[in-house]
Amino acid sequence: MTIFRLSLKALALTLVVAALVGATLLFARPQPIENTVLGADWECTQTAFVLTTCAPRATPAVETSRKEAIRPTRG
Repeated sequence: MTIFRLSLKALALTLVVAALVGATLLFARPQPIENTVLGADWECTQTAFVLTTCAPRATPAVETSRKEAIRPTRG
């Protein structure tokens, strides 16, 4: 049975590539940023310090009880 042993150079290269992938994923995730131009009704995120996207903030839904939602009917 042949056992494959990684050389020291291959192991170091594997660790460097894994560290670069981890750093790329860390910097690529969207970060919330403040945008005073659009106001408080907008939510902006910046990805990898390059791409900035903004969307209107979601307004929370107002809950109503079932009793209020059903209109009384006549007859």
